[in-house]
Parts: sequence; C-alpha cells; structure tokens
Amino acid sequence: MSNGLDDRHRDEDGRISEKHGNTTVGELRRIYGENFLSDWRSDAHLETVREETGLSLSQLVHGPARRGE
Repeated sequence: MSNGLDDRHRDEDGRISEKHGNTTVGELRRIYGENFLSDWRSDAHLETVREETGLSLSQLVHGPARRGE
C-alpha cells in the first residue's frame, strides 16, 4: 500500500485508513505526545474513549471546537 497525506496509510480503495478502536491511549501518546488524553489510562482503548466522549480521533487531536469551522 502507498502512504497518503502526511504518510498516513491508505486502504486499497485509496481512502486514508482510520485508527482501529483497539489502539491504546499509550500508543496514541507515542504519536501525539505524552500529554495526549492525560485523563485516560495508557491501557484504555481508543474505541472506549470515542464512545465515552462522543468525539472522533481527529476531534480529540484538534479539539471539538474546530468541527464546525
């Protein structure tokens, strides 16, 4: 597979793939910085964070206020 925008992996149909729900907060901290989701345990799964906050990974990274921009 080729890498897409910002070296993100693309699926076979060319869409940029999403993080899997079983990705841990600890892994996300290695990507987004040690303070990312600081209120969450490092072994919590992204799927749980998304369900409990109602936010996508993009919104968690960039902030929910940007959703309507």
